[in-house]
Amino acid sequence: MPSFDVVSQVDMQEVRNALDQATREISNRFDFKGTDSSIDLSDTEITLHSNTEQKLKALAYGKVQEAAKGAARQVVTLNVGISDEKAREINKFIKASGAKGVQSQVQGDQLRVTGKKRDDLQATIAALKEHDFDVPLQFTNFRD
Repeated sequence: MPSFDVVSQVDMQEVRNALDQATREISNRFDFKGTDSSIDLSDTEITLHSNTEQKLKALAYGKVQEAAKGAARQVVTLNVGISDEKAREINKFIKASGAKGVQSQVQGDQLRVTGKKRDDLQATIAALKEHDFDVPLQFTNFRD
């Protein structure tokens, strides 16, 4: 029976590359010189630090927090995996789409979608791509 997995993953190597590039940009830009601005990465969180809140206003990810010596800090969390709530929402959407013979089930932080026909699964992928679930979705492990 054909199947595919719906996942929400982040390529951490690409994240590290982007943060390295942003760090180089911060160190070279004249408007950030002497501001003690930095970007730190831990498991799934990015912490932005600068001496003024104004430097962090360009990003709208998390709540800006006050840090020591009047500095500002902002934490950005990377969405990795599909939460149970989102998985239920996606399951409900797949069932409501009316694709005949298509079923889905939660497997950890991903969804396994199975169907009798490849065309039905491709139509389901197209429908999932059109709908906004507020999480980035990728479709992997497609099998006939």
